Amino acid sequence: METGGKKAVDQQRELGVSNATWYIWKRKYGGLEVSEVRRLREMEQENNKLKRIVANLMLENEAIKEVLSAAVAC
Repeated sequence: METGGKKAVDQQRELGVSNATWYIWKRKYGGLEVSEVRRLREMEQENNKLKRIVANLMLENEAIKEVLSAAVAC
C-alpha cells in the first residue's frame, strides 16, 4: 500500500508509529481533506476543554451541596 508516493511501512518508520496506530489513523482520517482534519482536531480539543469545565462544575456543585446540607443540619 502506498500513500502520497511513499509506502505505508516507510511512513510508519518515519513517524515512529506502530502498524496498528497507522491503520487507526488511516481509518479515522483517511477520507478527509487537510482542512477537515485540522477542524476535527480543533473540535476534539474544544470538546475536551468543555468536558473538563463540566467536570469541575460538577465537583463544585457537589461541594456546595455538602456545605449546605451540613449548614441545614446544624
